[in-house]
Amino acid sequence: MRIALITKDKDGALQTRLDNRDAHLAYIKDTGVVEMAGPFLDTDGTMCGSLIVLDVEDMGAAQNWADNDPYNKAGLFQSVTLQEWKKVIG
Repeated sequence: MRIALITKDKDGALQTRLDNRDAHLAYIKDTGVVEMAGPFLDTDGTMCGSLIVLDVEDMGAAQNWADNDPYNKAGLFQSVTLQEWKKVIG
């Protein structure tokens, strides 16, 4: 099943994102369940959140992935939403 993981960063947390980016990208590579991913950008072009599409067995696996993301462990996010998603195009 595909799950969209949608996050919003805490205000003023860009340095937290930058400090943990390598660990986050390694986690994506090592876990092998990310189908596509990228940051949201604010009006200045600064990273301010993320959209990550996970291909996992169930919502519990998606929650476990989100809980163990280095960004989450570093306290980057103001909010995290997991939503089942159906791929139609692309």
